[in-house]
Amino acid sequence: MKWSDYTYTVSADLYRYGGRRDRAAFLKSLACIPGFRYTFLMRTAKYLKSRGTLLLPLYAISRFLLNHYQYKYGISIPYNTDIGPGLYIGHFGGIIVNAEAKIGRNCNINQEVTVGATYGGKYPGTPVIMNNVYLGPGSKIIGGITLGSHAAVGANCVVTKPVPDHGVVVGIPGEVVSTKGSGEYVVNTVADDVA
Repeated sequence: MKWSDYTYTVSADLYRYGGRRDRAAFLKSLACIPGFRYTFLMRTAKYLKSRGTLLLPLYAISRFLLNHYQYKYGISIPYNTDIGPGLYIGHFGGIIVNAEAKIGRNCNINQEVTVGATYGGKYPGTPVIMNNVYLGPGSKIIGGITLGSHAAVGANCVVTKPVPDHGVVVGIPGEVVSTKGSGEYVVNTVADDVA
């Protein structure tokens, strides 16, 4: 990972929290917003790991801090998970994401969300979550399914089959009830053509 990719990704994550990317917004978010603090450490650990042995001591420190905040905030997203820029963690606690999952740009993750794998059934594997997706509190995304771009998953919904672009899913098991998408919930997004 190049320095420019790292700084862009951190900047995009920051922008999701308040529509600003300046130093004051960064320091305030790092000090006061647990979701951003965790995401920053996750991105930093991934960057430092990619730079080789020279930065190994800093990588070890970032992993130690990440593990500390994993337990403190109840967020378990491995640093090497494939997550696009603009990740927003609205509320912390009970968040579990499988390391093999793929998450696109501008994803909103709320408390008690699980993104997990299955090893059998109709859709074995880990989820692929496309761009601008909203995962409501308590939602569970399970198996080798794809959540299309601009999808919205309602609170406490259990999604076990693919969701089309702009699909709004609710219930247990999750069913598409609308094609209004996530537009009202995913704000301060970063464009896909900016890097």
